[in-house]
Amino acid sequence: MHKIMLCCSAGMSTSLLVRKMLEQADQRGLEVEITACSATEFGDHFADYQVVLLGPQIKYMLDNLAAKGAEQGIPVAVINMMDYGMQRGDKVLDFALELIVSKGAA
Repeated sequence: MHKIMLCCSAGMSTSLLVRKMLEQADQRGLEVEITACSATEFGDHFADYQVVLLGPQIKYMLDNLAAKGAEQGIPVAVINMMDYGMQRGDKVLDFALELIVSKGAA
C-alpha cells in the first residue's frame, strides 16, 4: 500500500484533490492511503507517509519541510500549480508514485 500525504494551508483545498486521487487509484486497482492535512500538522504526521506533496500556496515552506522529510528519507515536493488548480487527480497521483519509486520507498 502506498501512503501519500497532501499538505496545504488549512487542509481544505487538498481534501478535494484527495478525492480525485482516490478515484484514480480505485480505477487503476491501486491500494493507497491519501490524507490531507494543514501545514501546521506536518510535523505530527509526515513520518507515517512515503511522500508528502505540498499545495502551491505553501511552496514557500518547501525548503524547511523538505529538510525535515529528508531526515526520515521522505520526499517532499510541491504539486504542479496547473494540476492542483484543475484538480487533476491522475497527474498528482502519478507524481506521488514517481517520487515514491524514485526514492525506493515502494
